[in-house]
Amino acid sequence: MNNTIFKVPTPVNEPVLSYGKGSPEKIALKKALAEARSKQIDVPMYIGSEQIHTNNKIKLSPPHDHQHILGYASEGDASHVEKAIEAALAARPAWSALSWEQRASIFLKAADLLAGPYRAKMNAATMLGQSKNAYQAEIDSACELIDFLRFNVAFMEQVYTGQPESVRGLWNRVEYRPLEGFVFALTPFNFTAIAGNLPSCVAMMGNVTVWKPAYPQIYSAQIIMEIFREAGLPDGVINLIYVDGPTVGEVVFKHPDFAGIHFTGSTKVFQTIWKTIGENIHLYKSYPRIVGETGGKDFVMAHESADAKALATGLVRGAFEYQGQKCSAASRAYIPSNLWEEVKGYILADLKEIKMGGTEDFSNFVNAVIDEKAFDKIATYIDNAKKSDKVTIIAGGNYDKSKGYFIEPTILLTSDPMYITMCEEIFGPVLTIYVYEPADFEKTLEIVNTTSPYALTGAIFAKDRYAIDLATKKLVDAAGNFYINDKPTGAVVGQQPFGGARASGTNDKAGSILNLFRWVQARTIKETFVSPTDYKYPFLGEE
Repeated sequence: MNNTIFKVPTPVNEPVLSYGKGSPEKIALKKALAEARSKQIDVPMYIGSEQIHTNNKIKLSPPHDHQHILGYASEGDASHVEKAIEAALAARPAWSALSWEQRASIFLKAADLLAGPYRAKMNAATMLGQSKNAYQAEIDSACELIDFLRFNVAFMEQVYTGQPESVRGLWNRVEYRPLEGFVFALTPFNFTAIAGNLPSCVAMMGNVTVWKPAYPQIYSAQIIMEIFREAGLPDGVINLIYVDGPTVGEVVFKHPDFAGIHFTGSTKVFQTIWKTIGENIHLYKSYPRIVGETGGKDFVMAHESADAKALATGLVRGAFEYQGQKCSAASRAYIPSNLWEEVKGYILADLKEIKMGGTEDFSNFVNAVIDEKAFDKIATYIDNAKKSDKVTIIAGGNYDKSKGYFIEPTILLTSDPMYITMCEEIFGPVLTIYVYEPADFEKTLEIVNTTSPYALTGAIFAKDRYAIDLATKKLVDAAGNFYINDKPTGAVVGQQPFGGARASGTNDKAGSILNLFRWVQARTIKETFVSPTDYKYPFLGEE
């Protein structure tokens, strides 16, 4: 038996590779893309020790080339959900009893596998399955997921070393147990790293999980599972299923062993889940942990002292990287009139250079939105804007889904700060701008704060430190991640813990120790060395 208190390797953020012309990583990625496109794969569900295939198939195609077929995934039904829960609960006793350093080793190995032999394969899958360009895939499916795995191991060590004080004659200690039951991980299409993190950080703390990814992310999700299995993750600890949401919910949220949900997705879905859990609260052995990051209507607020070029760059990158399909994407901006013409000039110059097309052509900055449903929704916002007397389209506004779901980066200029595209989450490459008078800076801050129900990310651009201080204070509740002179996207694990409040979620900060505390339950143990043998206290004695 080993009595050592272990120190895990100190995590360092994974360097982002450049994919420059002729670089080894670009050559490897091009090869991986060609190989993936050259074949069709049959993706099973992973339940316990089984890889399960069904006759109901989900077609997997690139959003930028929807006629091409990358493969098919086996869709399950309620019986598979039940089977996954049973497999998770069967795995729980051995997994929760395993020494924490053994669990840590599995996920550290997974990080190294992803950083090395799986890097090109994972990035290629994300580029094809989710239509991300090489750089966006690299920072997501490689670097961020690697960082989640390594930093969470270090956070796990910090959790376990946190202990209470003891006084003479007794010893107080706290053990951090996994939750009693199983945790349901429900993950989105837009970030492979989130899809890998939500089930793995839960499992890292000794829990067992049932993981349902969004269907458009299945192609890269199955590679995450492949990595975990190669790293030595025991059967049943993470069970990967492809079942439609209502069917999953009907089984999961009525199960007495449901112990928690780790969620990233839409606000409407999360609120429905919360309501369902509340209605079924009498069924559960314990109060489930509800952790969720949902939508955003993320803002960029500019002061009259802002650097116009930096502001324009922040808007182009913040609004149009990954087609605006980030919870943190800049989708509404407030620009003072003294800067507007200069900023507009820089933005239009950038958009004139930006190319749009498939991810296999590395010169394309903008790719396709995720599917036809998203395409139609975004196109409707653009069409309505074209009809409005409150909006001028100053860039983009065109779209085409004949080959892929392509929508031009679109900029709307509105005279109404409460116009619908300033208020509602669009989740696409649409940025709406409101121009205000510099004297109305403080008044406009109030508009920023009250326009949207969300509070995920936001930014202030200014050189004036008093303006920065005022914005930071006035917008204290408006964003869980607040950026000064930078775009409101790109939170780095271990550097900027990510999450928002209001309608944007529970703000449990993925990429920090705060999130891991949600997946343990503490047991306090008090040991008295010399026990009392007489019930009498001194105060009982009379004079």
